[in-house]
Formats: sequence, C-alpha cells, structure tokens
Amino acid sequence: MTRSRNRTMWVMSLALAFGLALPFIVQTQGGGTVAIDPDDIGGTVTSGAGAEAGVWVIAETTELPTRFVRSVVTDDNGRYVLPDLPRATYQVFVRGYGLVDSPRTTAKPGQQLNLKAVVAPDPKAAAQVYPAAWWLAMVKAPSGLDAQKKWSIDAKDCFDCHQLGNKATREILPAMSAATASTLAAWEKRTKVGPSGPAMGGLFLNFGDHRQAFADWTDRVKAGDAPKVAPPRPAGVERNLVVTLWDWGTPIDGRSDNVAGDTRIPTANANGPIYGVAEMTDMLTMLDPVEHRVKNIKVATDAPPLTSSFNAAPTASPFWGENMWKRAADVRSSAVDANGRLWLAVRMRDVSKQPAFCTSSTNKYAAYFPLQRSGRQVAKYDQKTDTYEHVDTCFSADHNMFDASNNIYFGMNGAVGWIDVNAWEKTHDAEQSQGWCPAVLDTNGDGRITQGWSEPDQPVDPTKDHRIDFGCYSVAVNPKDNSLWCSGISRGAKRLMRLERGPSPPMTCKAEFYEPPTNLPIEAFGSGGVEVDHQGLAWQNWRSSGHFSSFDRSKCKTTADPKASGQSCPEGWTFYRKNDPTWDGSVFHSNESYLTHMDVHDVLGLGKDAPMYGSNNTDAFEVISPATKQFVTLRVPYPLGFFPRSANGRVDDPKAGWKGKGLWASYSTYATWHIEGGRGEGGPGVLPKAVKFQMRPSPLAK
Repeated sequence: MTRSRNRTMWVMSLALAFGLALPFIVQTQGGGTVAIDPDDIGGTVTSGAGAEAGVWVIAETTELPTRFVRSVVTDDNGRYVLPDLPRATYQVFVRGYGLVDSPRTTAKPGQQLNLKAVVAPDPKAAAQVYPAAWWLAMVKAPSGLDAQKKWSIDAKDCFDCHQLGNKATREILPAMSAATASTLAAWEKRTKVGPSGPAMGGLFLNFGDHRQAFADWTDRVKAGDAPKVAPPRPAGVERNLVVTLWDWGTPIDGRSDNVAGDTRIPTANANGPIYGVAEMTDMLTMLDPVEHRVKNIKVATDAPPLTSSFNAAPTASPFWGENMWKRAADVRSSAVDANGRLWLAVRMRDVSKQPAFCTSSTNKYAAYFPLQRSGRQVAKYDQKTDTYEHVDTCFSADHNMFDASNNIYFGMNGAVGWIDVNAWEKTHDAEQSQGWCPAVLDTNGDGRITQGWSEPDQPVDPTKDHRIDFGCYSVAVNPKDNSLWCSGISRGAKRLMRLERGPSPPMTCKAEFYEPPTNLPIEAFGSGGVEVDHQGLAWQNWRSSGHFSSFDRSKCKTTADPKASGQSCPEGWTFYRKNDPTWDGSVFHSNESYLTHMDVHDVLGLGKDAPMYGSNNTDAFEVISPATKQFVTLRVPYPLGFFPRSANGRVDDPKAGWKGKGLWASYSTYATWHIEGGRGEGGPGVLPKAVKFQMRPSPLAK
C-alpha cells in the first residue's frame, strides 16, 4: 500500500471514529484529490479523450419514501462531488453533450466513484439527451418575415401546454399512425385525441399548409436525421449548480404550479412543505423535503364538473380513456403567506352564482365597474389544522402576488382584483375583504380618472378618459411604489400595464400602458409574465419573439399617452435575447419562455432580484446575472422534459450558506407522460417532479 493510500485510509478512519464529522480525501484517477464528507459521493469523470468537464453526474434512488434524484456538474478537470445525499443506495451515471449515458453504477454516500464517460458514436446517438428545442430547430420554417411571425405565434399555442420536439412529439406511436394515409394525417389524428383534442386539433390547423413541415421533420427523424448543432455544456457558475428532484403527484397531473415560501419574507415556511396545485386532477400535492415524503389531497368543491374543449373535453386518450381530466375545483396558482398558509385559486361554485354585491350599486367597486361572472375564486389552506376557508370573489382568480400591506392581488382580463387578508382574517366577510379596478387612462389630461370614460371598442375622445382592455395572466407588485403591473399572453400580445390604486380605490385607480418600440432589429411580440425588482424595473419575457426586457419608468420623458398608443416611453425599454436554437431558416426560437420570475431573496447567490424566465423547450431557467447582465442557464439534465411554470425561493437556515436555501420549481407540463421514461402520448410511466435548485460557491463544495 502506498504512502498516499495509507494517509487516505487513516483520514477515513479518523472521520469514522469521530462520528462521521470530518471530511475525507479521495484519490482520483487523474492523480488529484477530491474532498468529500461521509454523506457525499465524489470522484472524477474521464473518457478516452481524457477528463470530461461540464458533464452531469446523476444519482438516483427509489429507497426513500419517494423517488429522489440529485445531479451536479463536473469541474474543469472532470471532478465532481454529489453533496449531502440521504442515506440510501444510488444508481449513478454520467450524462453530457457529446456523450451517451454511461452504465449505471451502484454506490452509497461516503464512496469514491470514478466514472467512465461514453463518447457518442455519432450525432444521432449524442442528440438523444438534447433538450427538445435542438430537435425542433430541424423543422423548416416558412419563408418571409410575416409568415414566420405568424408561425411563431401559432407555435406559442403549442408551447403553452407542453414541449414540442421531445421524443414523444418527434416520433409517432403506432397507435397514431395506424390507418392513416400519410405522416401529416397521423399528425392531425394525434393532435385531436385526449381532453385537449378539440382545441389542440384546431390549433394545429392554424399552421395551414405549413403543417407539412412537421410531417417532413418526423419522417426525417425516422430516417435517422438528427440535430447538427449540440447544446453548450454548462460553463462558469453554471457548473456550481446542484439540482434535486422528488417524485410527487399522479401520472396524469397537468399544470402543477408550486410554491415554497413567501416572496416578502425569506424564512416564511422554513423547512415546511412544498405545495403544488395540480389543476387537472383537483389535487393539492405536498412534499416534505426533509423526510422525502409526499401527499396528495383532493380539493373539495361545490362547483359543477368543468367541461372545456381546451383541457376538459371527454375526448378519449388512447391510454387513459374518456374524461381523464374530468374535474370541478380546477385549482390553479398558489401563494404562501407569512404564516405558512397556502392561498390558491379554485372553482368553488357555478359561474352563474355570482354574489349580488358584485353588480350592486351599494358596493363601491361594483358601482364603478360591475363584474358579471367569476370563473374561479380563492381558498386558504392551513396545514396546521388541515382546513380550508373560501373567499367568494367577484373577479376570476389566477396568478397572484402579495404586497407589503398583506393584500393578495389576482390578475384577470380587463381588471385587477385583490383580497385584503387582514380584513378577511378579522371579518371573514367576502364583500368587505375584496376590491377591484379596471384600467382607465387619463387621456383628457386632467390628472384624475372621471367616470363616463370611452370604452375599449370606442375611439379615444380627447375630452374623456379611456378604458383599455388588457391581459393580466401575470400580475406583479412594484415594491418601490406599490404600483401594480400586468402582462397578458394572448396571441401577439404587447401590452405592459401599470395601475395605481391611489388612496381611495376604485375612484383613485389610474392606469398607464406601454408597448415595445417599433424600431427593434427583431420585433418584440407575444408577451408572457412580469415581475418588478426593488429598483422599480419591470421585467417581462416575450413568448413568441424570444426577448427578455426590462422597463424603467423613471427614464420616461413622458408617461402621458393621450392617443392610447402605448408608445409614450420608448426610452424606458432594454432588451436581451438569448442565442437559443431557431427554426430552420428563421430568426425566431424553437422555444418559448413561459413566465418571468425573480430571485428576491438571492437564494442562488447571483444577486438580489436576479430576474429569470422558465424556458419550456430547453429544460431550463434562464437567469440574467445582475452583475454581468449575461444569461446563466440552470439546466435540468434528467429526466428530460422539465417544463417550469413557477419559481419560488426560500431560506430554511440563514446560517447554513448555500445549503440552507434554494429555488423551487416543478415539472408543470400538461403532458406528464412526455417526461423521459414515460410511454409517449397518453401512456403511464412517470410522475411529475418537485425541483430544487441550489448554487454552490464551486463545483466541489460539500
């Protein structure tokens, strides 16, 4: 035994003698050393080409109460440390661009494990682990900028719900190709099946004659064609990333938004459950990340069953049968308050049973702007008592955000509503606890909003104020001045709306709206989400055109917009655009950003208020570093199919450094069965995932 080997064994023995409290050193194949703790696995990844830098080492186990996966990235010398693994036996393997997955090796924490990477024999083999966007970039786009813009908007309707370009979509299952005369006919057949079939089939027809491009692509893939360009391997701080996943939910969950803590208080709900709202199954999902236990809770409701051609049609799935998404509660976006209680949007009644006060002249909000219907209301869930409270809202609830005064805001089309949580806790009176405002512009310039305004479908009258329509799929609170900001997601949407409540809403509510400058090299269109940082910058992602923007109202030379054109402040905009894959022959991305998020608690260590968006077709979050203004990619390498709709940071232990905090998200695709390991269109095989991102100070930090 060599002197080096003797020393290593001595350090290991000493660590064991002191209750596994001390790190020990493992000797790597390259001659260097990797320090690990007894709950780590560490070593080096090499191939015939030498050390493999920027590849993932992935450890997976089914020995915990739910499936658990942790992945890390190798450093410049191919070294890695899988830190803080729960006690279990793991299957460990290497995944990386330019490689094929290595054989799985059994290992336990505290073990040295040097791994052999397997270089891919050809581009097709290598591409099997590429995110969907690289495969979809093979599809030939139509010629002409106008046609490509329409193509991008049409594709957005697909991306909103699932990845396009993954294995389940670039290949056609026999059940879909059977009894069809052509590949195009098979495409048309499969887009019409399942509970979204009536709507999805119609959306596919929007592509017109260019639908053939998808059929041609599928045929080329079947013949052996593959992407010619590989994604970049993680570099720089991206190699510090630790990604952890837990199985939760059910195999047919869809749109599972999740939340971990309060956006205002870093330690709210510390070490508490992670909540998910599984819309398609009327389920509240919960993860205990300390004990690795999950729980599914059916959300009770008095609402009648929901029927919709979009995602609740009785149309049969080839594997799940009819009515697989028959539901009533239709639970949606959630938020955690300062006391760790969950607020969620839920159907609690029939849409026609609107409370009388919503249109009554005795209610100041209804007298100002009556609301005739509400498709979804609000519930509060208390984990300590396992009880629900319901707030019957006049407005339809969806995405939401708390302000510093404990109001929770919900966006809807044409208005913003809110619940005063303090008032609700005191009175439990739905009418006294809620309010709402439309968006009315001061187009007559008298400094206030006067009723008798012109309506959105009427010309702007310079003697009157003017109400506008706007989308508010995403609502944000500006922490600097408490203004509200809204972004919509309709086809080609462009509006960024700002609303001041003023001291006495609704009479003091006053709106502005802004649209991107018209002289950009690539037009910005198809907005997504919005968040506002502590400097007052409104960040907005653009689903169709691929931009990420910030809007600084303090730079505006004027905010008045007497013509209601949205062009009063072109100087306020700054645009970023990542070099993602594009459709063949087009400037537009074969990808979509879903919503904008913000690391308000700096849980990633990239800087307070680091803005980001979920990148649906690249299995990633894209973060703008506040220091460098460059993109940092947070990629989920395994299983393929990460599709984020939410991101929420939480600090569990302020004294524990990077280990005591994380950014939480989930796999929130409609098509859970498209996740790697599933059986394609409608087949069982995988569960959704809760995901935690942590950024270490270095790739070898323990």
